[in-house]
Amino acid sequence: MEIEAGAPGPSPTIEPGSIKERMVLIGEVQFAENGINGASMREIASKAGQRNHYAVQYHFGSREGLVRAIFDYRMKQMEPRREEMLRQAEQQNLLLDARALLDIVMLPQLDLEDIDGNHSYASFLSQYLLRSQSTEFGDFGSESPPHLQRVLDLLRERLFYLPTAVAQRRLVNGCLMFLNMLVSHRGSASTDDQEESFEHAVEDTMEMLVTSICMPLRTSRHLR
Repeated sequence: MEIEAGAPGPSPTIEPGSIKERMVLIGEVQFAENGINGASMREIASKAGQRNHYAVQYHFGSREGLVRAIFDYRMKQMEPRREEMLRQAEQQNLLLDARALLDIVMLPQLDLEDIDGNHSYASFLSQYLLRSQSTEFGDFGSESPPHLQRVLDLLRERLFYLPTAVAQRRLVNGCLMFLNMLVSHRGSASTDDQEESFEHAVEDTMEMLVTSICMPLRTSRHLR
């Protein structure tokens, strides 16, 4: 029987090469393969080289603490890329361009491949987002890093004509569509048995997201 603590506190600092980082990366893969609620904390500890079966609880407090740590770790990891993309968008006067903003939100995830070249984080994040019940725009259950938060603020400004709950629902659904594409392609390398290249799948998905997220809200009695 695994011991689970209560609600997680702030995510611990993850130093490169540390046992915490190893647990975060192994936990990401295990959550992706077995589900957030199905993955074994003991197996994560064992794969991280820890003899203590409760090493995850010791370092992160609980399963939820590890989940939050994975999310925060990856969000911080994508910050430099988002900062550069924001700078380029500002130089090109595209800070209110929907495609540019959605590119900044989505595309940095392309770099987050696991050791096997798969997008385990995409599978993990899909499960993470499906657990969210918030109707506040850009609320993903944890404080956003500054560059991501700026992009979300700009995107909300761009979607001024949508009610907050609608804008949030569309953003979450859009993220899930993008993540599903990453999981389906299992890495960025194209193979001979794929009818569509990875690059085309990314481009087509992004165009679909712009259309679906930014379309005006229809006024109809059926939508009340």
